[in-house]
Amino acid sequence: MPEILTVLRREFIYLWYYFSVQLEQIFGWWVLGMMLGSAISVFGKSRIHAAVGALGRGCGGVGAVLAASALGIASPLCMYGTIPIAASFSQKGMRDDLLAAFMMSSILLNPQLLIYSAALGVPALLIRLVSCFLCGGAAGLAMRVFCRRDGHGYFNFTGFSERASRDTDPNLFLRFAKNLGRNIRATAPMFLLGVLLSAAFKRYVPADGFATLFGENEGFGVLMAATIGVPLYACGGGTIPLLQAWLADGMSMGAATAFMITGPATKITNLGALKIVLGVKHFATYIGFVMAFSLVTGLVVNLIV
Repeated sequence: MPEILTVLRREFIYLWYYFSVQLEQIFGWWVLGMMLGSAISVFGKSRIHAAVGALGRGCGGVGAVLAASALGIASPLCMYGTIPIAASFSQKGMRDDLLAAFMMSSILLNPQLLIYSAALGVPALLIRLVSCFLCGGAAGLAMRVFCRRDGHGYFNFTGFSERASRDTDPNLFLRFAKNLGRNIRATAPMFLLGVLLSAAFKRYVPADGFATLFGENEGFGVLMAATIGVPLYACGGGTIPLLQAWLADGMSMGAATAFMITGPATKITNLGALKIVLGVKHFATYIGFVMAFSLVTGLVVNLIV
């Protein structure tokens, strides 16, 4: 029994060390992301969504599709907040290609997660931003080319309606503070779990073996990363510590990129909402599009970086 206690104590010390080092490296980015996300949600969300609505009243060219993708990234809402907004846009006559671009990029990235991703380094941050923007644009353009010529009918928003804003306190500071508190409560548990999992990874997973799997064999590594992004992704903030540890141990940037696309795109809560909106046939098309785009993007990134 004393030997077991000694082993447990030793492992606890190792895990605490890795946990504290990882937390120190990423905590500031998490706090900054929380504050920026809340600031945009409280003070900029209505302007962003008004800009998306204005796109729907325009001519709807390729430029509008790309603009919708960029505004999807700027929007601070989660998928369950984005779909009711998209439903209101659809009711006002917005074309499905614009809705697809906005929703796709909104699934993949938001200002809060973008700030988190800075902890991975500037190259990873820029690659994530550009790849998510292009994925949203590709979804919108694919919708324009392959779907109905009238531009409508792909989505079924029945039962979804725009929710009333919870940011209604007349005091601007209290409005921001309440939103920040909700953000922290929603993300802190998964963020800390991600730090803990990355500490366990550093302690128990051999770096050489991981580098061989996800780094040296780049094509297979990208495919594996795109695949494991489906079951492993639970929260954007929670995966940043894991990605930081994986990249440090030899994961290729292309594999990381594939994971950063398939992860949020196939997050279980996002899939539940999208299944309702898309229906079975279109839902299967969505999954195929995400997997193909993530694989091609990851391979291209490995060629460039």
